[in-house]
Amino acid sequence: MRAALWFLALFGVAVAIALFAGNNQGTVTVFWPPYRVDLSLNLVLMLLVAGFVFIYAVLRALSALFDLPQQAMRWRNQQKERAVHGLLVEAIAHFLAGRFLRARKSAESALAQEEALQTADLRLPHAAPLRALAHLLVAESAQALRDHSARDTHLQQALAPQAGREGLAMREGVLMRAARWSLDERDPQAAGRWLAELPQGAARRTLALRMRLKAFRQLSQPAQALETARLLAKHRAFSTSAAESIVRGLAIDLLNDAHDPGQLLRAWSSLEQAERAMPDLAIHGAQRLQTLKGDAQLARDWLLPVWERQAALSDAQKVRLVHALESGLDSIDSTWLARFESAQRANPRDASLQYLAGMACMKRQLWGKAQQLLTQAALGLRDARLHRQAWRALAQLAEDRGDTETAAQAWKRAATE
Repeated sequence: MRAALWFLALFGVAVAIALFAGNNQGTVTVFWPPYRVDLSLNLVLMLLVAGFVFIYAVLRALSALFDLPQQAMRWRNQQKERAVHGLLVEAIAHFLAGRFLRARKSAESALAQEEALQTADLRLPHAAPLRALAHLLVAESAQALRDHSARDTHLQQALAPQAGREGLAMREGVLMRAARWSLDERDPQAAGRWLAELPQGAARRTLALRMRLKAFRQLSQPAQALETARLLAKHRAFSTSAAESIVRGLAIDLLNDAHDPGQLLRAWSSLEQAERAMPDLAIHGAQRLQTLKGDAQLARDWLLPVWERQAALSDAQKVRLVHALESGLDSIDSTWLARFESAQRANPRDASLQYLAGMACMKRQLWGKAQQLLTQAALGLRDARLHRQAWRALAQLAEDRGDTETAAQAWKRAATE
């Protein structure tokens, strides 16, 4: 469409010129004594246009001729700038290929070329970030070569103050790399100092949070590590299953750091509701509370949400739940005993529920019912520890009623399991 409009405009101009020149009878007379020259007006106009074009071309040629030295200087400087960029690309390629010594030499050559440009009063508009990148490449190569003195020297030069958004982004990247080096060397304190220098927005990025999490784990600070893992989970830095596994592991470490019931209760209160509902975490918390001689009723309260969802538990989790509840059977109340019996009647073939209900009945001195349930459980239990304890309980019941032969057989079964 644009080409068609240009053609129409060109045809219009041609028609206008033809109409003007075809009927133009004007003449221009030039008197040059003793001569007289008569020229048509059309010829004069053509000569004027041709003269203007000729003078314009001569002026442009002269300008290009006088500008040749400056163009040659610009070309040489451009070649030097391209050489700097080429050396940087070469350094990056060598570093990615694992040729750290060559990468270091290429980056140092780029720094030397950039310094030569500055000496020649040629300042690149992006000289500061380019120089920082070259220093960072030298520091990365020195870190790989275990040359810590050179690494620290170039790291400080890469952290030189820079203006603009590019300079700020480069500084943030250098700080994160320094933190990563510290973590690789098992120096979480230094990593924390580097991360503390990041701006608030950069400190909440996924990469920074990952390094902060690793630093807290190396420092054995599960509370701070758990808080960081929660932020990473909200940022979807991990898959759902991975995030749950990491949070569960850190929460278990937090509970293990408690050395008395009071500390354990404060640690448990700091967990979120969804975390306290995790079966493995709730079971571990209850077992830890009983190990620290805490309130058995409180431990059972922690286990209640898990008990209500026992149908969704795996076999290993169900066994651990039975062990946790068994530890507090001495103070079992009628409510929990009813829960055991109700669950056992709802699942009469579940050997672990038979065992738990039988042990609870034994603690409440319901000997006949305890013997019946434990006998059924001993025939179906797959966990070696529960199986052995079931036979031991049957042996004790037999001894209490004076049946030494049955007791001996039960002790023998318990010893052989």
